[in-house]
Amino acid sequence: MARAWLAIAMAAGLVHASFSVYWGFGGDWLLATIGQQMRSTFADGRSVLIFVGLVKASCAVAPYVLFRRGELSRRSWSWISWTGAAVLVVWGGAGCVAAHLVLGGVVRPDGGYDEAGQIGHAWLWDPLFLIWGLALMAGLMVHRREMGRRQAARTRWGSNIAAPPAS
Repeated sequence: MARAWLAIAMAAGLVHASFSVYWGFGGDWLLATIGQQMRSTFADGRSVLIFVGLVKASCAVAPYVLFRRGELSRRSWSWISWTGAAVLVVWGGAGCVAAHLVLGGVVRPDGGYDEAGQIGHAWLWDPLFLIWGLALMAGLMVHRREMGRRQAARTRWGSNIAAPPAS
């Protein structure tokens, strides 16, 4: 079950990453949905989005690969993964709520707002961050529970002597 959640997290992260790379190479599809401010920020240096996309892709793939190798339980990787999941949930959740508040007229930014950008953040990019983070959290929780059960079974049957030390 952990593998399924981690695969969902990886897929969401790779979708996010692929758009960054695509825009970095000059693509324009859905570019308006990131907002005018972001487009202005990267207008003269869109190639930097290739690097951003590669970092996102690495972060999306790493927990799944570590899980498959049996290394996700290591304290350092586990801590990094939990931190990443928390950041994704907070960032995606806050951005999604904020964009919905703007679109709903509850919050009225001075000088107006970029409607296409707000729609993109409300319905696409920030929910995708949120899904990525929640799926990663679910995978990490299930993995922790599965590892706890395995450790308990080893201890119960007296085979914990051969178990590697916790890292």
